[in-house]
Amino acid sequence: MRAIGARILQVLRQLRGPDTSDAVFEATALLVGAGFFVVGFAIAFPVFFGHELAISGAGSIGTFAAYGGALTAVLAFVLGRLLVRPQEVRPEQVRDGFSVPGDRLRWYDLAAIAFAHAAIAFLGWIGIAELLERSFIGAPVFAFPGAILVSVAFALTAYVSFLTAVALTPMVLSLVLAVFLVVGAFAAMLASSDPDWWRLNLSALGMSTNHASVAFNVTLIIAGIMITTISRYATAGLPVDDDKARRGRFIVRGGLILMGVFLACVGIFPVDEFFLVHNTVATGMAVVFAVVVVGLPWFLPSIPRVFVLFGWIYVLVIAMLGAFFAVGYYNLTAVELIAAVLIFSWIIVFLRTAGSVVPHPEAAAVDADPAASVRAERAGSA
Repeated sequence: MRAIGARILQVLRQLRGPDTSDAVFEATALLVGAGFFVVGFAIAFPVFFGHELAISGAGSIGTFAAYGGALTAVLAFVLGRLLVRPQEVRPEQVRDGFSVPGDRLRWYDLAAIAFAHAAIAFLGWIGIAELLERSFIGAPVFAFPGAILVSVAFALTAYVSFLTAVALTPMVLSLVLAVFLVVGAFAAMLASSDPDWWRLNLSALGMSTNHASVAFNVTLIIAGIMITTISRYATAGLPVDDDKARRGRFIVRGGLILMGVFLACVGIFPVDEFFLVHNTVATGMAVVFAVVVVGLPWFLPSIPRVFVLFGWIYVLVIAMLGAFFAVGYYNLTAVELIAAVLIFSWIIVFLRTAGSVVPHPEAAAVDADPAASVRAERAGSA
């Protein structure tokens, strides 16, 4: 046992350095998942003992897995961030795949990302339990298999959350953002106490009289924080050749951050309580999106032209939707829903595109130091 403990400590010490290999990450993620499996079984089996449990609903294994999975996601995420924290942060050091030396994620960034992981785990296990309940109608679950199933849910949640925490690149965060938005939006729609909410508008889900208001508004607030976080880092490393390109990059970054702030404000100010403010920030988000997309080839000449065309088509489709609403062909919910899907999908693809055009650190060093290319050639010939 002492030898096993020494081996585990050795692996954890390796994780504290900046040069951690993917193999060590995977091995440690498996250890973390196994640990949560053991803890989950130790907690679930005594609770379930002597009971026949339902798959979903109050007091079911689905509910237990959902609440425990949300807590597991946060704990595994925090554990991952602590274990990869370098002992000494140098000004020139680059972390998390971002291209800004010495920069780092702030505490509120990490809090929003951790919450997104918890929400995905909670809603995901609730949804899986509901699906299984409808597949095995009336089937009871006994204590031992129920505890095993819950433990597996904890282990999978911890494994995924830990691996995400140790590799928080803009592309990974864009995927987390996409999953979080989809899960949060569908959860709000399913939890709505007004079955006819869609006859009004999408913001009706966030009204204080709707039972889904908390899920809907919190989803928008957290998503807004995540967009501002990812935008700041994803655009920082875009190549710029002169002051004009640098200003263009600043404009695009500011526009994306402003869109994130507006999105968060849409959730902070429900439409039934703050009608004017809510509509102003919602409209402002669409306007900023149009300005950024239309002006992208002038702001960021390094962006691929295919992506520019992709954005212009999106703006044109949104304008057509507005015209259809004006003539009464579409209702407001349809316009808002399609426009939201287009805007968020564009943001996610932009973050991934921006990450793909960021020059490799070694290439950037060669550009900054012409002598480095000579040294590289000599090293290659040697």
